[in-house]
Amino acid sequence: MPKVYFIDVTNRDGVQTARISLSKLQKTMLNWYLGQMGIHQSEFGFPFVGHERNYILANLDLQRKGAFGNMILEGWSRAVEGDVRGSLTTPVKHLNISIPTSDQMIVHKFGGRLEREGIISEMVEAAKAAREGGIETLGVNAEDASRTDIEFLVAFGQAAREAGADRLRYCDTIGYETPDSIRSRVRELATRLKYPIELHCHNDLGMAVANSVAGAMGAIDGGVDAYVNTSVNGIGERAGQADLLSCILALRFGRDMDSAYQIADPLDLTVAWRLGRYIADAFQVPIPINQPGVGANAFAHESGIHADGALKDRHNYELYDYEAIGRVEQVCETTGRTITTGEYGGLAGFQYVYERLGIAFADVDTARYVLNLVQYANAHNQAPLTDDELRFIAMYPQDVRQILTIKPPAPKGSAELRSVRTEGKSTVLLH
Repeated sequence: MPKVYFIDVTNRDGVQTARISLSKLQKTMLNWYLGQMGIHQSEFGFPFVGHERNYILANLDLQRKGAFGNMILEGWSRAVEGDVRGSLTTPVKHLNISIPTSDQMIVHKFGGRLEREGIISEMVEAAKAAREGGIETLGVNAEDASRTDIEFLVAFGQAAREAGADRLRYCDTIGYETPDSIRSRVRELATRLKYPIELHCHNDLGMAVANSVAGAMGAIDGGVDAYVNTSVNGIGERAGQADLLSCILALRFGRDMDSAYQIADPLDLTVAWRLGRYIADAFQVPIPINQPGVGANAFAHESGIHADGALKDRHNYELYDYEAIGRVEQVCETTGRTITTGEYGGLAGFQYVYERLGIAFADVDTARYVLNLVQYANAHNQAPLTDDELRFIAMYPQDVRQILTIKPPAPKGSAELRSVRTEGKSTVLLH
């Protein structure tokens, strides 16, 4: 029977959210948590983009070392042959390529440069370049699929498969779908295309989770595997995307879900609590009090009949156990003296902190080297390092060092930047 897999896109689509961002180390930590959780794949970045390169190379090296378990790292590119070939200058072996398919975007985004036939041709050239370049699994994204004519979407999907695609990503780019409509449309696509469908749903109407689950049901109903795109805590452009934990909980604990729609990923949900809190702190976006699973009130009871019922048997008012997602009843904070290490920390405090984590260093030189990494990592994040970040730095120092060496390329030749001010305006130029 076809199954459901999860592809988390926080490190690609989530970080595109306006006003917020993750450092490269924080993106790496996200991959680490997702790997521990057993997620099938992380869309971990943009291999074609220059400032991602050190991060991309370091994370692929970490993957080879087993730092992320069996999780696949997959890059993202526009379905443009040049961008794909640029991505192939890295060792990325899994790629998703994307191009708009709706008449709305063909007309008003491309402005007449491409028509439907040109969209397919551009995508096919990019897909073939990816396969010829050694890409092992290839996803083709139909951006704005929810506003795309179904017959053209079928033609696009068929051409993608013939060009080497392993999956078609159905993008509800502006959150236009409803659960009934997306299940019906995806079922038809799955039945006619006969290869796996990805669901990529935005939350503009507040239905991203419901639409993702319904779309997955449609793919399974049509006889193919479903790949659900998610973001941790629902972070994403505009109103966000389908929340990772909410989608998992819906498929695992929803009525008749676990038996009819099986999750293929070997999930360990006890990681969910730490993951959600880490990403909330990293993005500096608090978790809503009513967030499923990880919100402060997700297991809170005050009403008399609710409190009485929960005390008698938790399952009177709790669908799933808080322990299942790694929550504990109380989180105690240290009071009194606190020693931390970071950007301006010294060796004594650094060693004290690591001893508390159960980590010792073989000699002073090793300790000083890791301290230097910790100082740079703190400056890199512009935030205090978490215990898990400190552990990760000690476990993979060389890879962390590569992640932290992020700087734009120097101007060509001996050219330098300078600013010229004329008539009240500044102009920056190379000379």
